[in-house]
Amino acid sequence: MTTANNTEQHDVILGLGAKKRLAFMFETTQQFKQVWILNDDDGCVMLTNEDDDCVPVWPTREFAQAWATGEWEGCTSKAIPTQDWINRWTPGLEDDDLLIAVFPTEDDDGTILFPDEFDTQLKMPKKKY
Repeated sequence: MTTANNTEQHDVILGLGAKKRLAFMFETTQQFKQVWILNDDDGCVMLTNEDDDCVPVWPTREFAQAWATGEWEGCTSKAIPTQDWINRWTPGLEDDDLLIAVFPTEDDDGTILFPDEFDTQLKMPKKKY
């Protein structure tokens, strides 16, 4: 696939609604066995959705890195293997009362899930978006 096709596909996926991006997230995560986050000098970046602090996650490095603009320009994308996510991140996020913003875009915060909901979705077979 050419770079132009990759860019076009990237734009199409970003244009999907939150529910379809959610399905794409879990399909891709199951295929590649990793969740992508952004890190800065202090660790994992967070965003605030209404009154809740969330850890944003993406299906691929490219989508995570595309988010690293403005105040997050110096951030780097980092892959978390799904088993590490399930074993370490889910309990840690629950202990810290944090939520997960699944596949946010410039236009919306994505789907907000509790860590246990995200964990359950990671383990379920997914349909193609």
